[in-house]
Amino acid sequence: FKENRKDDIWLVDFYAPWCGHCKKLEPVWNEVGIEMRNMGSPVKVGKMDATSFSSIASEFGVRGYPTIKLLKGDLAYNYRGPRTKDDIIEFANRVAGPLIRPLPSQHMFEHVQKRHRVLFVYVGGESPLKEKYIEVASELIVYTYFFSASEDVLPEYVTLPELPAVMVFKDGTYFVYDEYEDGDLSSWINRERFQGYLHVDGFTLYELGDTGKLVAIAVIDDKNSSVEHTRLKSIIQEVARDYRDHFHRDFQFGHMDGNDYINSLLMDDLTIPTIVVLNTSNQQYFLPDRHIESTEDMVQFINNILDGTAEAQGGDGLLQRIKRIIYDAKSTIVSVFKSSPLLGCFLFGLPLGVISIMCYGICTADTEGEVFEHEGAKKESGDRELTDEGSEEEHEEEKNGKYTELSDGELKQKDIMEKKKD
Repeated sequence: FKENRKDDIWLVDFYAPWCGHCKKLEPVWNEVGIEMRNMGSPVKVGKMDATSFSSIASEFGVRGYPTIKLLKGDLAYNYRGPRTKDDIIEFANRVAGPLIRPLPSQHMFEHVQKRHRVLFVYVGGESPLKEKYIEVASELIVYTYFFSASEDVLPEYVTLPELPAVMVFKDGTYFVYDEYEDGDLSSWINRERFQGYLHVDGFTLYELGDTGKLVAIAVIDDKNSSVEHTRLKSIIQEVARDYRDHFHRDFQFGHMDGNDYINSLLMDDLTIPTIVVLNTSNQQYFLPDRHIESTEDMVQFINNILDGTAEAQGGDGLLQRIKRIIYDAKSTIVSVFKSSPLLGCFLFGLPLGVISIMCYGICTADTEGEVFEHEGAKKESGDRELTDEGSEEEHEEEKNGKYTELSDGELKQKDIMEKKKD
């Protein structure tokens, strides 16, 4: 494979045998291989045990499992989308094809526009802008399609101020790239590769982090058709459509079904329906300080964020990182016990039991040592008492002896005095 892989285009799944996510991807990956072969795709589909062939995996920059890459010549393109059969096949066909796809007729243009929600088109001849367009396409082909067309192929409603030009068609209209207002072409395409309003999930939110935009989300329950859920979703859609010129450079709009993912992201329990604005670059978020009743309330909330008067919560500071570690540990323990109580008891009960036994052994050893020391001290004290008693007896004997001696002296002196008197 290493020697011959440049002769073909390869779609490779780098996996590890012990990886749970890899095992979950395996049946999907088999379906991808079968369908790519049946449709006559030039892309060859394979998988490699990255733990057995670690040198090759390292050469392609594999850091986690599973990692899906399309290898085309000297280039390796990472797949970062949902791990579904259709999404993976669409990625492979897009990246394996030409960087810039020509649109030779209006019929072809209409066909492509129906198939793709977002498409970028270069209009004009050879120019520095086209060279830059090709360069950006080689980098961002993993995300979107790039086309080229002549001016007469474009729909009649399109008006171009000058040629050459780069355009994006989405949301039922088009927008023309302006170098002075939009800055670098790569940054502009990266910002505009999403529709103005999205159904946001975990993968989409991860990709939106590359755009540098704040993400305004209505967190709702799609199955709940109550007025409140529908109203918040409509407010976000109206702001995305009617205030595009004001906010599209700084904000991405959408809705998210359910609050489980957003709760884990914010380490908080949000009651749905609600609105939250996320800064995916530094993990900050903003919550409205009052109930959003209308489009005007939402616009005011966004303006407060832009001028810095809205309070930012979260972030990536030290305290937040510590909180994240504690939250993740707690979530892991709870999920283990919910999914398999017996496994949870074994995983967490066994270490706790071992630690308890060790602590008990240490405490018991200290107590026995104290008992031995106490008995030794008591014995020594008893010996001292015996010695002291012997000393008292000796003192008593000495005292009696002295008393006897003094009595004999006094008797002799008395005899002498009597003799002198006689």
